Amino acid sequence: MASRMKEDMKMVMVNDPAARGYVDAFLNYPGLHAIWWHRFANFFYRHRMVVFSKWLSQVARFLTNVEIHPGATIGRRLFIDHGAGIVIGETAEIGDDVVLFHGVTLGGTGKHQGKRHPTVGNRALISAGAKILGPINIGEDAKVGAGAVVIKDVPLGATVVGVPAKVVRLNGRVTQHTEPQVAEMKRRILEMEKQLEDLKNKMEKGEEEQ
Repeated sequence: MASRMKEDMKMVMVNDPAARGYVDAFLNYPGLHAIWWHRFANFFYRHRMVVFSKWLSQVARFLTNVEIHPGATIGRRLFIDHGAGIVIGETAEIGDDVVLFHGVTLGGTGKHQGKRHPTVGNRALISAGAKILGPINIGEDAKVGAGAVVIKDVPLGATVVGVPAKVVRLNGRVTQHTEPQVAEMKRRILEMEKQLEDLKNKMEKGEEEQ
């Protein structure tokens, strides 16, 4: 247990340049405290003490402003930055070395039973305010932009942004979703340049006539 806690605190220092060592991480990072509370609650959840485990998670929510259902599965070295407003549902699964920023929701889309929350792959990064909804998969090394609403699977190594979220980069390369936008911007710039050139010619012609 102590080794896992030290591992968690080390991830705070790796991911947050504001961290000032193990003591700072231990005392001042609510995201870290929420993870530790969750492990405690998850133990009782797995031993069929569901009501007590949910009570523990509510205590943790009150203390940390992070709501993690005791049934959620969380891997090693999860880093929760700031922590404020994070919600993680009962059947959510999070891999190793994942980073979550404040305001992230790993939620469901209805009242159906069974798997109804997202699965987040190893080393994924979920930016502030992102909402990932339903039993979808976020691939390993994927990145979700701030404020994105994700309702479909995200491929390995992809970057998604927007509402609803679309893939804008895949394995470091710009995808077709952004290429039309870039082309449209170039077209508009060329049109503006032409208009300025026409205006310049008219002004010069007017001066010559005078």
